[in-house]
Amino acid sequence: MSEPKVSIITVNYKQPQVTKDLLRSIAELSYLNLEVILVNNEQDEGLFAEGPDFPFELLEINSQENIGFAGANNLGITKAKGDYLFFLNNDTELSDGVIEKLLSGFDSPEIGAVSPILRYHEAPEKIQFAGYTEINAWTGRNSLIQQQNVETFTESPYFHGAAVMLPRWVVQDVGNLPESYFLYYEELDWSVRVREKGYQIKVCQEVSVLHKESVSTGKNSPLKLYYQTRNRVFFMYRNSKHAWLFLGFFLLVSVPKNLLTQVLKRNWLHLRAFLLACQHALITKQSGWIDARNFS
Repeated sequence: MSEPKVSIITVNYKQPQVTKDLLRSIAELSYLNLEVILVNNEQDEGLFAEGPDFPFELLEINSQENIGFAGANNLGITKAKGDYLFFLNNDTELSDGVIEKLLSGFDSPEIGAVSPILRYHEAPEKIQFAGYTEINAWTGRNSLIQQQNVETFTESPYFHGAAVMLPRWVVQDVGNLPESYFLYYEELDWSVRVREKGYQIKVCQEVSVLHKESVSTGKNSPLKLYYQTRNRVFFMYRNSKHAWLFLGFFLLVSVPKNLLTQVLKRNWLHLRAFLLACQHALITKQSGWIDARNFS
């Protein structure tokens, strides 16, 4: 039986070396029936204008505007020819056997998505993601499962956007990633759409991908705080049957706690980012791109 074609879709946002590291790791895979679609966000020229010597087909797409994580991945979907779409952050690196093992998880038409375990690139012995818990209806938060399971495949309510494989027919059935989030929470929302269609989400416990966490936005940057705060509210508005419970907790607990934390630490840029996120989420319902220069 021939290998199904796999389309790897990844987004580069002003990180050429990080992206090239990913492509080099893909080049070392033994799985041959694949293509790589590289979407360059806010970039006029590709990274490989002279044509790279890779053992796979590489298609570069340049977007002159920053269309966000979801928008760039959706652009990649329009060009993908694979039977399976493997979405990878550009700050990840693969080891051989990952693709084959993920494909083996689609042993039933009920399986909608399979993620590998994610390990920290700087400390591979530490697990970043081996599944998620459900999002709490009060707090709008959930937790990463960071302990490997003895079972080969385990079920998770959400997949991780840094590395997830979906069959083409599932994407066509569910629809593309929601672009209103722009950055963060879009994969959680997409996971909800996948489950609403009756599909299961699995995590393969036998293979892992190395992840250089938050390379684009910074681990504790004002930009990350802005999007995670704003989109947490967006997500609960969109997906919670009791959003008023969350709204009460957010206004009475989260907002005072964050304001006090940022003031005590004198993190004025973070404070501004948090206030702007609250304004856009609760008052103006603004979505779209907020540039990092807004917090400098």
